[in-house]
Amino acid sequence: MDLNRATILGRMTQDPEVRTTTTGKSVTSFSIATNSTWVDATTKEKKEAVEFHNIVAWGRLGEIVAQYLKKGRQVYIEGRMQTRSWQAQDGSKRYKTEIVADNVILLDGRGAATGSTPAASTSEVRYEPATPAEGAPAIEPRPAPAPANTEEISVEDIPF
Repeated sequence: MDLNRATILGRMTQDPEVRTTTTGKSVTSFSIATNSTWVDATTKEKKEAVEFHNIVAWGRLGEIVAQYLKKGRQVYIEGRMQTRSWQAQDGSKRYKTEIVADNVILLDGRGAATGSTPAASTSEVRYEPATPAEGAPAIEPRPAPAPANTEEISVEDIPF
């Protein structure tokens, strides 16, 4: 069995770009930046590295991403890795690796990209491959579920 799964949490580096294929399907492209920090063992100074990830969202998920996400927004992405290749105009072969999103969770409030409001809510958008029936509501971001009951469990409560 094989597994191709990518999970990242970062900030939008640009506004999403929506295009339409020749067959009429919409595709949205955007980029996410993630960073990592560490302390250099020899110099004891704090270091930081930034990684940029190309993301692609197809169909209705891409349309929702384009509607709700803007540069600077924090977002959680789940999807699969995909590498495309093509022939460049100069004759060389080019490659691009990207994450094809199938789950997007918006992690900060609507105004958080501009700094006007603190992080207020979380919304989740999932890829739905089936076309909804006519008259069915469109897929919209929904609030994340509330945390489960956090009462402590005692040893006496365990049945075995």
